[in-house]
Amino acid sequence: MEIGIDSFAAAKLSDDKQTAVNSKHSLAELLERMEFADKVGLDIFGIGEHHRKEFLDSAPALILAAAAARTKRIRLTSAVTVISAIDPVKAFQEFATLDLISQGRAEMVVGRGSFTEAFPLFGYNLHDYDALFTEKLNLLLTIRDNEVVNWSGKFRPALHNQAIYPRPVQPKLPIWLGVGGTPESFARAGSLGLPLMVAVIGGETHRFRPLVDLYREAGRRAGYKPEELKVGLHSLGYVANTREEAIEEYYPGYAETFTRIGKERGWPPVSSGRFEAQIGPTGALLVGSPEEIAHRILHHSEALGDISRLTFQMDNAGLSHEKLLKSIELIGTKVSKLVKKGG
Repeated sequence: MEIGIDSFAAAKLSDDKQTAVNSKHSLAELLERMEFADKVGLDIFGIGEHHRKEFLDSAPALILAAAAARTKRIRLTSAVTVISAIDPVKAFQEFATLDLISQGRAEMVVGRGSFTEAFPLFGYNLHDYDALFTEKLNLLLTIRDNEVVNWSGKFRPALHNQAIYPRPVQPKLPIWLGVGGTPESFARAGSLGLPLMVAVIGGETHRFRPLVDLYREAGRRAGYKPEELKVGLHSLGYVANTREEAIEEYYPGYAETFTRIGKERGWPPVSSGRFEAQIGPTGALLVGSPEEIAHRILHHSEALGDISRLTFQMDNAGLSHEKLLKSIELIGTKVSKLVKKGG
């Protein structure tokens, strides 16, 4: 199993605003963490895409390209590219260029994102949410698989015998489909034979098993081999030397962040009781000691029928750069090794 980190490039706000000084410092620290993740042996580092003041990842390919110049082995991916609201031609060109810079280490995870700011920002109607994603994903895959493209759709001018460059180092640039909890998304990924990245930010992970089974059955019906139908898991988490230390350091920032986001979405405030349930044996949050978290990753893999990749998303809890570096070290030197040895 591949183990890695996803980051949304959290911004440090001053009086509820981004400042150039803070943003410059935050991105420098993020690149240091990406370089360090490569050194401690992690397999993958992903950068999200948001268009909000809390984050600095509106141009993920640029951050990944900067990391490519400072790393040697780690694979570099989006987490996720909000394909509904951007031009698939440009997205492919950016990640093909990243693949060239990184000498074949680029990937994409494409999805619809968990926020909606990108739609008005780029001139799209949220009512076209599903149609935009379906059409643009189709175009992205067409470009990935064909150097010369003939294509037409509703939301973008047609392409007639149009060659699209550059081409990546990898013969087939890896494109994963990032999903939340809708059956249609799981079935779509299977029917297209795309590897699946499941974002589980709450609840009990094993409850996604029927959806993962739906994905695998859709892929089987479409003629894809079981080994082509990879499943990855994106989880909120944090690893410290002990369970108690992890909870003490992670909970305050997690509670603040998700209580704030919850006000936008109608969720109840985070409570310590709900948090404790989430970090239990079947809960989605991977917060604890290296040994505990390695065991829980293996349990989640078994519950979902064998997963190929797991990524930790840690920068939602306002943790310091030093604490994030320490957690990355523990994940790379302990958790990953325990998981790959089977516990």
